[in-house]
Amino acid sequence: MRALITGITGFVGSHMAEFLLSRGDCEVFGLARWRSSDVNIKHIKDKLRLVECDLRDMSSVEKAVKTVKPDMIFHLAAQSFVPTSWHAPQETITTNIISQLNIFESLRKLGLDARIQIACSSEEYGMVYPQETPIKETNPLRPLSPYGVSKVGQDMLGYQYNRSYGLKVVRTRGFNHTGPRRGEVFVESNFAKQIALVEKGKQEPVIYVGNLDARRDYTDVRDMVRGYLLSLEKCEFGEVYNVCSGNDWKIKKVLDTLLASSKVKVEIKQDPARMRPSDVEILVGDNSKFKKATGWKPEIPFEKTLEDILNYWRANV
Repeated sequence: MRALITGITGFVGSHMAEFLLSRGDCEVFGLARWRSSDVNIKHIKDKLRLVECDLRDMSSVEKAVKTVKPDMIFHLAAQSFVPTSWHAPQETITTNIISQLNIFESLRKLGLDARIQIACSSEEYGMVYPQETPIKETNPLRPLSPYGVSKVGQDMLGYQYNRSYGLKVVRTRGFNHTGPRRGEVFVESNFAKQIALVEKGKQEPVIYVGNLDARRDYTDVRDMVRGYLLSLEKCEFGEVYNVCSGNDWKIKKVLDTLLASSKVKVEIKQDPARMRPSDVEILVGDNSKFKKATGWKPEIPFEKTLEDILNYWRANV
């Protein structure tokens, strides 16, 4: 099997590559821009085949897809940081929607029969009312950020290209997922990095925070990528599936759990720059449809995930 990962140098892409390589049953290709950092894949780079590609350029994508001729595609490349989408809405929507459209059009023009997993997002649900949780796939989509809107666009394109052209697309709506190598702009990774810096005397004993009242459904990235492969093996093409733990964590509890793993005494300060114009207060999903289709369930406790993130930053600050 020839597996193609877009965004292979990113957080999820690097874990997807690790997981596929560990199975030993497929050749792993990755699309990467020439200026992408390879820090996340440096330990496995000699086992991968990287293809230079700008996903926003149709000719570049078509050339790359023709070169690889993949059996499976894991489309994980995106502008994935919600706050950035407020500052760069046009770039976010262009990057996320046009990149996917180029992949679909390339497969269609080349007549390739690849299975495609597209990484949609729980941010598509946006404004969720208390009586609507846990969130099912049938819940209305009320996105509250340009990022959420871009993921709705990706999601609907996946549906449309399956129905119109028979592309073998599976839409996975991933809820929050994290682990070692998570970008420092994301809340739990940012907390862990700040704690590691305080431990080493490189930051004053103050942890800067945003909204601590939001509640999120967290899954370890290593469980998530296992689910992504199962989605292509067992799910129905054209369908959408929530991939999540089914449990929610208040952001304050995330911070408290990380601090409990450290001996530092710190002050907590809210940073206005970390607050969003509008925030999704609660995201907790119903994963029963995905579990029924695949037998998947999370295996790594979130406390273990947070411990691994903190240890990652202790080794890298």
